[in-house]
Amino acid sequence: MPIKASTPSSVLLVCLGNICRSPTAEEIFRQQAAIAGLSMRVDSAGTGDWHIGHAPDERAQRHAKAHGYKINKLVARQVNADDFRNFDLILAMDAQNLADLQSIKDGLKDTDTKLAKLALFSEEDPTYGGYDVPDPYTGDSDAFEEVIERIESSAQAWIESWKT
Repeated sequence: MPIKASTPSSVLLVCLGNICRSPTAEEIFRQQAAIAGLSMRVDSAGTGDWHIGHAPDERAQRHAKAHGYKINKLVARQVNADDFRNFDLILAMDAQNLADLQSIKDGLKDTDTKLAKLALFSEEDPTYGGYDVPDPYTGDSDAFEEVIERIESSAQAWIESWKT
């Protein structure tokens, strides 16, 4: 299947702490891209620094595994300036993280370097377009299931948007 020239070669998925939404999105996005025949680097990070070096939340791991996604080996990290130089597209799980990313990007002094495009993760999704992927951290089991459903939908929508 032909892929548009504008298809990114690298995508960074970002939430607040990089222990629930973005690591789940990283693995789902990676798998869906591979199934679609896309060769791209996929990673995740958080805008906050509370969980640097930690594995994903155990509840996120458990729910992801139940859907065939293994995220237990991922390690939380914080977004840094190089991410804006090294990724083509950075997708934020919610509007607040998108605003935080835009603020970081605006503070970079790069004039000769092409910086990553920023977008809301659900931007291309006909079902969830424009809505935040809700943070399940303080929620129950249903919250983690909803996150997986939304991430699967939005990841697929991005991939479909790159097909010609």
